[in-house]
Amino acid sequence: MQYPLPIARLIDSFMKLPGIGEKTATRLAFYAMDMPKEDVDEFAQALVDVKEKLRQCSVCGNITEQDPCAICSNPVRDRSTIMVVEEAKDVMAFENMGEYDGLYHVLHGVLSPMDGIGPEQINIKSLIVRLQKNDAAKEVILALNSTPEGESTAMYISRLIKPAGLKVTRLAAGLAVGSDIEYANLITLKRAVQGRTEL
Repeated sequence: MQYPLPIARLIDSFMKLPGIGEKTATRLAFYAMDMPKEDVDEFAQALVDVKEKLRQCSVCGNITEQDPCAICSNPVRDRSTIMVVEEAKDVMAFENMGEYDGLYHVLHGVLSPMDGIGPEQINIKSLIVRLQKNDAAKEVILALNSTPEGESTAMYISRLIKPAGLKVTRLAAGLAVGSDIEYANLITLKRAVQGRTEL
């Protein structure tokens, strides 16, 4: 049996979201159909607002309603450190942690030659320009995911900016709290040993 066109279109729309298959999309579509109209209107407006009201900060590439973003325009932030992250959601994760008070730079992806993503497709060039203009920057923290693409992107950026005399660091990585050493892979163990700290 075919669904009425409005439901079919809604199912197709939900399936465009990552991790949403046909069954989940169908469940969401029927749930939306039973929602009060005010809630549906609010949900639809939230989707429209995300596309119409948000933009990338011209300084760091983070998502923002104002330009420059609240982080870049905050005079209290430590301008000597710039943390490079893959996506804007990574900025939110570090901000929620509450331990980092420096600036950010959002790449909006990582290098992935297999997918046709080179340095021109992500926000690397603006990072280099930004570092050339920012005399206050002393350290660049490469906070990229520990994937092959994240690692290669970190190495690429490091090679570009190290000649400028900036300190380039990576996040410590290693064993997660509560994990067993015997189940850790070799890269994780290596990072754990290299990133050890004094007690």
